[in-house]
Amino acid sequence: MAEYLSPGVYVEEYDSGATPMQGVSTSTAGFVGLAERGPVIGQPQLITSFADYRRIYGGYLSAAAYGSARFLPYAVEQFFMNGGSRAYIMRAVPEDAKAGSVQTGVLKIEAASPGVWAENMRVTIVPSYKAKTQVFAVNGADLTLKNADGFNAGDTVELFDGSRSVYATVKSVLDKVVTLDAPCTANVADTTVGTSKYIRTCEITITARLDETVEVFENLSLRPDALNYAPIRTEKSDLIRVEVVAAAPAAAAPAPKGNGKDDKKEAPAPAPAPAKSAGNTPYEKCGGTGDSMTLILSGGTDGSVSSITPDAYLGKDDGPGRRTGLQAFRENNQVSIMAVPGVTIPEVQAGLITFCEARMSSFAILDVPMELKKPGDVANFRDMYDSTYAAMYHPWLQMFDAGAKRPDFFPPSGAMAGIYARSDNERGVHKAPANEVVRGCTGLSCNYNNGEQDILNPMGVNLIRAFPGRGIRVWGARTISSNGLWKYLNVRRLFIYVEESIRANTNWVVFEPNSETLWGRVTRTIETFLATCWRDGALAGSSPDQAFFVECGPTTMTQDDIDNGRLICQIGIAPVKPAEFVIFRITQKTASE
Repeated sequence: MAEYLSPGVYVEEYDSGATPMQGVSTSTAGFVGLAERGPVIGQPQLITSFADYRRIYGGYLSAAAYGSARFLPYAVEQFFMNGGSRAYIMRAVPEDAKAGSVQTGVLKIEAASPGVWAENMRVTIVPSYKAKTQVFAVNGADLTLKNADGFNAGDTVELFDGSRSVYATVKSVLDKVVTLDAPCTANVADTTVGTSKYIRTCEITITARLDETVEVFENLSLRPDALNYAPIRTEKSDLIRVEVVAAAPAAAAPAPKGNGKDDKKEAPAPAPAPAKSAGNTPYEKCGGTGDSMTLILSGGTDGSVSSITPDAYLGKDDGPGRRTGLQAFRENNQVSIMAVPGVTIPEVQAGLITFCEARMSSFAILDVPMELKKPGDVANFRDMYDSTYAAMYHPWLQMFDAGAKRPDFFPPSGAMAGIYARSDNERGVHKAPANEVVRGCTGLSCNYNNGEQDILNPMGVNLIRAFPGRGIRVWGARTISSNGLWKYLNVRRLFIYVEESIRANTNWVVFEPNSETLWGRVTRTIETFLATCWRDGALAGSSPDQAFFVECGPTTMTQDDIDNGRLICQIGIAPVKPAEFVIFRITQKTASE
């Protein structure tokens, strides 16, 4: 409580009304699948366009190399094409995938992620310096400099007397005096303006090039205690990882200059060269000669894609920052739509459903194998699952394959995630994402009629159909649940929206005094939010009283609940249901009636 010690007027503020609540996003998607490159451990990466995906994860995957596991880039492209705006990507790889690497002198450079993509990358190393200045005076090992900024203890420096260079190591720096590890024997002292004599530090600059992506890391040191230590300065790189090793068994042969993909075909594979003794400068310790050297990474492999196991997609939970595959999304609370595009392995789909059910804030989109066309076969496949947190779509979509330059069939999960996002942004999460045009789709792998949909629709298989004059549209909005209360997917997603919005906006309640004052504020806060949902059309009823109720008080908790620190609030909402069957009953009417 405030203290009132001296006479006077005190003005105080306090909160008594409802706390504003903002609805959470329901249009952010999460995808797991194989990619050309990109991180495989840690948090999923946010992308906001397909250009972002190509920059981080590479381009399209070929059917010859990846087969039925190649659909991630196409699904992401279709997601943005159909109205999506944000997605998180987690790359999966086979267990035997390896990253390419090369060692030159004491420097080992490894690709940032597994895959053969590293063979198209060129890494260039050139000598550089971060500080260069004039030497005014030499007194044994002490050098008085014009400007000692940038010189640090442990730096290797070059002293040039106008005709030759000698090298030394900085022992200490005090103001403008630099102390070397040995007395200076070179005649480098000169106070003349514009003299050719100098002292400068010795570092290296590493440049990694892959297609249009260029990363430059300037003035790197090989000393572990340096602020510009090479492995530390490059740890955020999307292309390479750098390690300084104790010794180098062999130096890599420099590759011809160039950074195009054709270089890999024209240039011979780098052959090991005889190991050379470490020189004076960091560049020489890396095996460098001349003005620069260009390296090619080798040994990278995509792994056995044809025999990839479900574990690659489901991932491992090795703790924060070390999770892989689907488990990496445990560290992400933004995603509300999830898919593993084109992967119809039952273990993977069951794992995705279980993951969404455990989170209670995500909804899974499942694909059906393209070869299943008969209603009975599709029904048998659907019967393996029963969940209110998943929906299943069929058939596959015919779209243009920008990688192979021809039309091909693709799983619908990517396009459906985009349609979910588009419907949420245009109408709201309460609107069923059905009767929507599939953008970019020119055909279907199988055309179903009304009779066949009569069999599959009640089972929860949402068909995508072609209608003359109306395009190709999503013609179903059901979950794969046997529970009639959760038959429609927009009802489940509306509850996810309401639950997560309340969870995200009521943290202020924790540790407040559990009294009637708090109960009233909680009730008013949630009633205000639900009234907004009702006005937006998300809740049924002609008045707020018919649309929802909020109870928080003696009717919802006992004294034992209060004594144990529990505040219990009961909320009921009346979600709107889609008009799935539109029936017009027509009868005859005579003129005299």
